[in-house]
Amino acid sequence: MVETFREIVETSFGYSLNNVSDTIIISMGIILTLIAIVSIVAFIVQIVLAIKYHKYNKKQNSLNMTGEKIARKILDENGLEHIKVKSSGSILFGNSYSHFFKKVRLRRLTWKKSSVSSLAMASQKSCLAILDKENDPDMKSRIKLTPIIYFGPLAFLPLIIIGVLIDILVMKSQNFTFTMLFASLGLVLYLVSFVMSIKVLKTEIKAQNKAYEVLKDGKMATDEELKMLKKLYKLYNIQYVNDMIISLLELIYRILQIVAIIQNNNSNN
Repeated sequence: MVETFREIVETSFGYSLNNVSDTIIISMGIILTLIAIVSIVAFIVQIVLAIKYHKYNKKQNSLNMTGEKIARKILDENGLEHIKVKSSGSILFGNSYSHFFKKVRLRRLTWKKSSVSSLAMASQKSCLAILDKENDPDMKSRIKLTPIIYFGPLAFLPLIIIGVLIDILVMKSQNFTFTMLFASLGLVLYLVSFVMSIKVLKTEIKAQNKAYEVLKDGKMATDEELKMLKKLYKLYNIQYVNDMIISLLELIYRILQIVAIIQNNNSNN
């Protein structure tokens, strides 16, 4: 098993790791295996979610209102006339709410469609704006650290590249001190991003519950539609949890990578 894991890990590194301990190699192999398993589960959930989303997007909602109008109605009734409702074709900013741009974004598939999916997405994202207005503590934390949440993990590889360039081109060193330093900084950003992603999930669930109440109390959805909303929200939450687990596993793997590099370099020296 150790040799199999070593071969897998060395393939991912692109060079020999003969000087790295079996414990680190086994740990890295197990983490890679878990990432593969969770990724498969996440892929299946994404397929089920896509099917449900498409199915509910073909079903007319009882209000006969588009996602844009539903969001506008909820926002206006809660004193949020200044929040804009816009269409988004972006992958990163699909169905979302932006505190900084004072905007609810809806995918084009739901923006101009009067479907149950439109009802679910428009109401939930509008309720994020309501949480913002109410100064919900989790929402406040999410807003403050939004840049780190979304862009922290993306900084990991660029930071390592910067460290390597400084070590090789500037310091003329093979000890890779700056590489380790910048990699550690990247890991901190990655860790903060993961911790804050829990806040994001909490606010998404709070907004889902509030959307359910708003639609039920305002008689904006039938009992059947409310059940559909719950199913759709549940799938979104499962998908988000899967993504969080993968992020955590990747964080652990990156830490083990750094340990392996240090062990390998020290042994070579």
